[in-house]
Amino acid sequence: MTIGVCYFPEHWPDERWETDVRQMAEAGLSYVRMGEFAWGRIEPEHGEFDFAWLDEAIGLVGDHGMEAVLCTPTATPPKWLVDEHPDIRQADPDGTPREWGSRRFTCFNSPTYREETERIVRKVTERYADNPHVAGWQADNEYGCHDTVRCYCEDCAAAFREWLEAKYEEVEALNEAWGNTFWSQQYPSFEAVDPPGLTPAEHHPSRLLDYHRFASDSVAEYNRLHADLIREANDDWFVTHNFMGDFGALDAHSLADDLDFLGWDSYPTGFVQDRRPGQATTDELRAGDPDEVAMNHDLYRGAKRAPFWVLEQQPGDVNWPPHAPQPAEGAMRLWAHQAVAHGADEVLYFRWRRCREGQEQYHAGLRKQDGSPDRGYDDAAAAADELFDLEPVDAPVALLHDYESLWATENQPHSPHWHYWSHLRAYYDALRARGVQVDVVSPTSDLDDYAAAVAPTLYLVGDDLAAHLEAYVADGGHLLFGARTGEKDPHNQLHESLAPGPLADLAGVRVDQHESLPDGMPTRLRYDGETHDYRTWASWLDAEGATAVGEYTAGVAEGRTAVTRTDRGRGSVTYCGCWPTDRLADGLVTDLLGAANVAHTSRFPEGVRVAERNGYAWVTNFTSEELSLSAPTDAAFVVGGETVGAFDVAVVETPAATVSLD
Repeated sequence: MTIGVCYFPEHWPDERWETDVRQMAEAGLSYVRMGEFAWGRIEPEHGEFDFAWLDEAIGLVGDHGMEAVLCTPTATPPKWLVDEHPDIRQADPDGTPREWGSRRFTCFNSPTYREETERIVRKVTERYADNPHVAGWQADNEYGCHDTVRCYCEDCAAAFREWLEAKYEEVEALNEAWGNTFWSQQYPSFEAVDPPGLTPAEHHPSRLLDYHRFASDSVAEYNRLHADLIREANDDWFVTHNFMGDFGALDAHSLADDLDFLGWDSYPTGFVQDRRPGQATTDELRAGDPDEVAMNHDLYRGAKRAPFWVLEQQPGDVNWPPHAPQPAEGAMRLWAHQAVAHGADEVLYFRWRRCREGQEQYHAGLRKQDGSPDRGYDDAAAAADELFDLEPVDAPVALLHDYESLWATENQPHSPHWHYWSHLRAYYDALRARGVQVDVVSPTSDLDDYAAAVAPTLYLVGDDLAAHLEAYVADGGHLLFGARTGEKDPHNQLHESLAPGPLADLAGVRVDQHESLPDGMPTRLRYDGETHDYRTWASWLDAEGATAVGEYTAGVAEGRTAVTRTDRGRGSVTYCGCWPTDRLADGLVTDLLGAANVAHTSRFPEGVRVAERNGYAWVTNFTSEELSLSAPTDAAFVVGGETVGAFDVAVVETPAATVSLD
């Protein structure tokens, strides 16, 4: 459990490098990540390479007892390459090429860019294949950032047609799967299919879904090119990538098999401003939403069921959100502890020094541009001193997250307030408020090790997935379905039968009607004898073998079933037809945990969370209020104590379920 940093030696005079690296070592850092944007420095002219500067930087890192994590530099190709091959650029839906001068403007399907990628990756990996100071590699940088997973150029058009032909074999099969008789959208051949460009009305939802699948698969294929070349040079290296928070355009699960572990980039005070609806609180603007950050920790851990890395951790104020409040005192240390509590084995702050040039001058580093310590420096050093080795997280509950259901509901939200991530987090927040560790996994994952599973929006369901979930429940799993589950088949068409389609027998319900509701309309129900509110979505359920345990009490849905529960084999299934507010989600989740015999805490307030790893409980306080803990008298505090200050953390050697607030 160590701390590292991202460093750009190419931004600074070489006479400063030794001082920088020495100060990193003095702070207790272990890894230094370099090179992700350095193609122009490595190859200033086509075929003319300069590795001397990077050799020196890596040597300094090793001399000071640290290890280098290198990055393939393909996110920022140099100008000479674009001038030679303008065809490598992505195109917007209207066909406009994306220009050089920023980053991530190249097409994943460009044959030319794949050739150039192979050339530069092979060159840099062979250069350092025998260097003892290089621990491993990050492939590229933040695939898809700035809305670049989906490209609409001619290379993508050709690749999409090939992808469709490989999937459907005959164009008649494609027309049937998509339902192309609607609006006379039949295709005479695969060659007639184009990427979904600009249209006066919305696109066919099945066409959009397959294009989203194709685009994500293209990134996975491009990543595989990097991973294979890195391992060809040295199969002792690890290979990872830095994914992003609440990023839906790329299916991270599809890249997992090609990576040794997943990494991601954590910027808590930015996420609360640009990744979720609603207004952030003052405390959130200073430290972020603990559940928003933690769910991404658990997603990138769950994709491999293994420890992950935070490859970029916010070090202070950042340049890209609408506003840039200074984080709270201690927040940078708090974020590192939270990451480790959720399974991180390494946290690297981005970056070492505030940059004096380019687009990120307003992004803080651990040190200021003059080299003096910034606010995050002492936090990073403190975290490096406090962390210790741990076994991986053992989560008893799975949250089923499906990228394809995300894409499909985004394309047909049926309400301006529908937000896939927020609906997912309604259940996740309820689990985390009860101190339960959660793996965020694909619905097709092996669920045998989980006592309970929650599927908030399993929108696209076919027979194979239904059989997979039936087997899980029959073997003793306890399963909770949320709103819009089972509405459509994998081709994004409504089932011939009423929702939840092939899950109907398992859940014992049919959806008779559904409605999406704006703010201001009455949205109330009774669940297990108590009145609750819900929001945005309501399905009216007909119980067919299940027991109605919740019913709507307002509007035209009054008297209709909202929640059902049924025993199946050695397990159980609950189906909630609405989007629950906090108290209802808590009731649903605690009933699920009780049925599955999963230990949990009393409910913690918003902003305060407890997480267990390897027999230690981390209590993280993301609020500006001091709090007091209650723990067993024989429990030893290894960080902090029973009083946890504002934006502070305590670590106590005891199960999470034994910790509470006074």
